[in-house]
Amino acid sequence: MRARTRTTRRVVVLAAVASLGAGLLAGCADDGNDDASDGSSSGSGKGKTTITLGLFGTMGFKEAGLYTEYEKLHPDIKIAENVTERNENYYPALLNHLTTNSGLMDVQAIEVGNIAEVVATQAAKFEDMSKVSGVDKSKWLDWKWSQGTTKDGQTIALGTDVGPMALCYRKDLFQAAGLPTDREAVGKLWAGDWNKFIATGEQYKRKAKAGTFFMDSPGGLINAILSSEKEKFYDSSGEIIYKTNPAVKAAFDLTAKAAEEGLVQAQTQFQAAWDTTIANSKFATIACPPWMLGTIKGKAKAEDAGKWDVAVAPKSGNWGGSFLGVPKSGKHVKEAEAFITWLTAPEQQAKLFKVQGSFPSTPSAYTMPEVTGAKNDMTGDSPIGTVFSEAAKTAPVQVIGPKDQIIQQGLTDNGVILVTKGKSAAEAWKTATKTIDNNLDK
Repeated sequence: MRARTRTTRRVVVLAAVASLGAGLLAGCADDGNDDASDGSSSGSGKGKTTITLGLFGTMGFKEAGLYTEYEKLHPDIKIAENVTERNENYYPALLNHLTTNSGLMDVQAIEVGNIAEVVATQAAKFEDMSKVSGVDKSKWLDWKWSQGTTKDGQTIALGTDVGPMALCYRKDLFQAAGLPTDREAVGKLWAGDWNKFIATGEQYKRKAKAGTFFMDSPGGLINAILSSEKEKFYDSSGEIIYKTNPAVKAAFDLTAKAAEEGLVQAQTQFQAAWDTTIANSKFATIACPPWMLGTIKGKAKAEDAGKWDVAVAPKSGNWGGSFLGVPKSGKHVKEAEAFITWLTAPEQQAKLFKVQGSFPSTPSAYTMPEVTGAKNDMTGDSPIGTVFSEAAKTAPVQVIGPKDQIIQQGLTDNGVILVTKGKSAAEAWKTATKTIDNNLDK
């Protein structure tokens, strides 16, 4: 998570109580003798073993050329991925597949907000990666390894990236609004306080380019604010505290204020309409953990290359991070184990960051030239490896709860977004908490 020696801090991994229900993901593991059934990988797979991956969002392995590299190293292997845009749709389907022990890919991704529940309730469905040849726990951050490990020592998934928080901004839109464009000067505008960030948004609005907003979405804003809190939805004892935690209510109210003032778009992140606003340059800032650079790169127009930059966030935080696990019911277990051992090695994590912006969870990658000298097409000559390394140094290691995703989604998709549609902050909070509590009781 950061460019320094391995941390000794640990994350509290909490027990879970129930699993979600939802429809099944399309597609299932290939039999290895023909082309991939989902058609997501080009070329003939005849006579080859096809390793299938179930992923969410833009994880970047394909975009970084890692599948192609592995296929060249192993001519008898073909890689095919099945991607669901939003984890909120991917994860319930994954739980159903795990519960029924059917329809699973050879490799399944798990988002950090779900890892506690999977570790607590589904560990028996996964291979123990700690026993796989070539896997060395000392390569990972201690707390990242612990997140994917059960109390009795079974490691169900290997960490890919972590998400130290920064803010990406459009230099051209800042300049048009009379704001500084140098990343250090921009960071000073809101240093130490998210309220200063909103105040900067108010400055932006006064001279903003017509049709643009200060920030991409209310969900992105509240998630960024909460990323800088050590405790948000659960306390260290495992109790749900989201309604009584003053930090959560303060983040909600500040986001609602930004929505009331028209500083954020009425958009939900990672949906098609939101994708379009990136392509059409409709906002000036976005909460930007490293993986968001991959999303921006994938959705922005080529002509916008170099118009983005990265500044420090008001407070250090961490948003996101993922894992890869191998279900026992997969059709190519041994091949999948070998593949993700290679895919999550420091060398590959460094390559992924260089191309896609996913920040490594393996500390030895932090001194590799792919990280120290990393650049992104959208952010031009911005020293993103240094920016994210520095941003990570004081990021709190958060308590992760089994139902973090349900609570977070309720606050964003059933909460602050409503303020952009005319609801008051009080009405939005009431709707969000009611929705969350109903879903927690399922």
